[in-house]
Amino acid sequence: MAKAKKGGKQGKAWVIWAGIAAVAVVVIVVAAALAGGGSREAVQPPSSTKPAVVNQDLVIPISEISGTAGFYPAEVDGTRLEVIAVKAADGTIRTAFNTCQVCYSSGRGYYKQEGSVLVCQNCGNRFSMEQVELSSGGCNPVPIFSENKTVTAESIIISKEYLAKAKAIFANWKTGG
Repeated sequence: MAKAKKGGKQGKAWVIWAGIAAVAVVVIVVAAALAGGGSREAVQPPSSTKPAVVNQDLVIPISEISGTAGFYPAEVDGTRLEVIAVKAADGTIRTAFNTCQVCYSSGRGYYKQEGSVLVCQNCGNRFSMEQVELSSGGCNPVPIFSENKTVTAESIIISKEYLAKAKAIFANWKTGG
């Protein structure tokens, strides 16, 4: 019986030490992740050379839109937003908010163009520009469908009211300011 008790104590001690080691590993992993996460905070949404429209309709000239994603900044009631506009291979012009439908709350769920794709700066998902405005749900830019914009021969107009409805998905955007 004495051996069983002694073995039991040794077994318990081993479990305690294993638990302590596991906690130490978790602490190290979390610290490393936080250190890496801090560097990700430095990643900024695309800096458009265009001035942001403030508390007004966003007007995007058709003549500016090409196969390269254009980023159009706006600000509504103090919230910075951004719209992507791109001309698809079939000639249609596509628009979306520059924030990911899944990752937006992270503050880093916005897209930058790399080659012929848009890349989510939070999860790294690569999204074909041919799918802008066509895909909804999942990790892709939030589409701005035809019923939410006015298209003329000269421009695409996204109303201030519609932009205001999107403020929540940009609330955590890491803008550095």
